[in-house]
Amino acid sequence: MIADKIFFDARYIRFDHHDGISRFSAALFAALNMRTKVVAVIYDLRQLEKLPQGVEYIMANDPTSWREPFMARTLNKAGAKVVFSPMQTMGSIGRKYKLILTLHDLIYYNHKTPPAGFNLAIRVLWRLYHLSYWPQRLLLNRADAVATVSESTKRLMEWHKLTKRPISVIYNAAGSPTDDNHPKPPTSRPKHAQSLVYMGSFIGYKNVEVLIDGMKHLPDFELNLLSKISPSRRAELESRIEPAGGKVIFHNGVSETAYHQQLDRAVALVTGSQDEGFGIPLVEAMSRGIPVVVSDIEIFREIGGLAALYFDQNNPSDFAHQVKKLTANPAWIARSEASLKWSRHFNWSQSAGALTQMISEL
Repeated sequence: MIADKIFFDARYIRFDHHDGISRFSAALFAALNMRTKVVAVIYDLRQLEKLPQGVEYIMANDPTSWREPFMARTLNKAGAKVVFSPMQTMGSIGRKYKLILTLHDLIYYNHKTPPAGFNLAIRVLWRLYHLSYWPQRLLLNRADAVATVSESTKRLMEWHKLTKRPISVIYNAAGSPTDDNHPKPPTSRPKHAQSLVYMGSFIGYKNVEVLIDGMKHLPDFELNLLSKISPSRRAELESRIEPAGGKVIFHNGVSETAYHQQLDRAVALVTGSQDEGFGIPLVEAMSRGIPVVVSDIEIFREIGGLAALYFDQNNPSDFAHQVKKLTANPAWIARSEASLKWSRHFNWSQSAGALTQMISEL
């Protein structure tokens, strides 16, 4: 099916700072807008600040509103023929258009803590929703097609028989389609502080413990933990630091610019996650020519490919061993070049192309 306009559910775009869904929405919208006419579906005019200038838009309800089940009334009235949503919860009662819904990952079936910021009622519904797969099936089977962001999640969706609809992969990526914040590729291994960078939360399954425990084997390195952290969690992790090992530095949150600066001076980006939905920091690091040293889990094998170094998530000494493989300049440069090459698998233009292909097959 070829539509003259694609209605894009941009209501998950945040107006303060991007989270994962917000960044995915804004970047994919911008890339799609370069290919075809796109209409933004928003609920707050501030969301337009994160979208290309001058885009056509319609106003709708907040996706957490009680009116969400009846969202199709707004879209039918606007004349929508094809609608894409970056989530699976968009209301569709009485729809007269083709609908593509998105399921990013299944991580909350294993880790049921709701995202921060949800009110009590939504947190309760969130936990109930993830007790069984049948609510997910009901939501996804309302669509004409379903998107996800990785082959790993697609396989899980098929394994659990989450939908009867065709599933396509629209990869997540780093930055935006017009991002010019990438430096020149590194020409040598960093010679200053031997910095390892971790970007991510400190929730249990992120397994930051394996990184901190591994620093006792890396006395010449420093581990920079960039994200915000609660005082109690920081105290818990600080108690694991070995005085004779490498330094562990808690930054408690950094700006986007500071994050890029940390990456550009790093020997490697590191993470020991036991489970993960995607792994955007891997793509962000590799796209700047920074090697990645990550736990050996399926999604990281997909995102890191042959460029990454992998370690046993339960073995701090194996983590340190993989980091030490980057000690020599020739080995580091080889990984840097491999990272840059592999990162090209993940770009918004290709993702927009995958979405337009989905629409053409409706």
